[in-house]
Amino acid sequence: MTPEIDWSSLPFGYYPTDYNVRCAYRDGKWGEIEVTQSDTINIHMAATCLHYGQEIFEGLKAFRGKDGKIRIFRLEENAKRIRESAIGIKMEPIPEDLFREMCIKAVQLNERFIPPYGSGASLYIRPLEIGMTPRVGVKPADEFLFVIMVTPVGPYFKGGFKNTNICIMREYDRVAPRGTGRFKIGGNYAASLAAGEKAHALGYSAVLFLDPKEKKYLDECGPANFYAIKNGKYITPASDSILPSITNMTLQQLARDMGIEVECRHITVDELEDVSEAAACGTAAVTSPIGEIDDLDTGKKYVISKDGKPGPITTKFYELLSAIRLGEVEDVHGWNTVL
Repeated sequence: MTPEIDWSSLPFGYYPTDYNVRCAYRDGKWGEIEVTQSDTINIHMAATCLHYGQEIFEGLKAFRGKDGKIRIFRLEENAKRIRESAIGIKMEPIPEDLFREMCIKAVQLNERFIPPYGSGASLYIRPLEIGMTPRVGVKPADEFLFVIMVTPVGPYFKGGFKNTNICIMREYDRVAPRGTGRFKIGGNYAASLAAGEKAHALGYSAVLFLDPKEKKYLDECGPANFYAIKNGKYITPASDSILPSITNMTLQQLARDMGIEVECRHITVDELEDVSEAAACGTAAVTSPIGEIDDLDTGKKYVISKDGKPGPITTKFYELLSAIRLGEVEDVHGWNTVL
């Protein structure tokens, strides 16, 4: 039975669904997949996920396409990235075939919560791995739990696809040099909360962090990657402290397909003077265009959008990637897993 949901007014938040799927790693091996309706996890109070931050996660989406089929976007890349995160903080990597099977199962079990085509909404998929072994000393866990939950989420741009303003603040670091920035772990997001809340209080949508070592180069944009268009080229920061965004990787390929040169490199703050478009990119928004970047420490304002509208290349990215995920255009790179 289809749930009574106003799909267009759904927030990007948690809405209960029917099932989640789980798999435990014990005695040196992964067990059987468990299907449950419980929305809680029984964790020992000394578990490493609670005390020493052994927690990793992913985010991807499933869509109901124009042809009625269900598509999961770039599942394989999320499977690869969560393995890298696991290795990075001494957790057991999830086999890619297990990740795939559990993703598909979670989506199929909750098919009635996949929003209809044309609603702008989607089914958000949240894989999560946590360390379960009780530890008082600082040591990696021996046992892990892998969970995949799903929830329907509404369209990111409630008022339409439009610019937001962001700010630069040097008083906060998102991550440490050579730290955990390139892994998708909860601690990185916790470290960004204070800066993000301050930015929101000042009327900005996000903080454009600078590199933690020299405070000279652009880093991440809140919880998302950053890119800009400069002299007709797609430029995006390159650093060991930046999460390798699957959306950014996708946009780079679309740029090349469009004949746009791509540069992954250090980008200095003063280069913002010369960019014609800029955006944050990630699973939630695809690409979120930036109208203005205010440097709160220097008082400098970088007006990216002169007419107040999203740039033509960013708009094309948004429309094309949305069309690929919904089966409206040919998926020439084979990014969709079609169920």
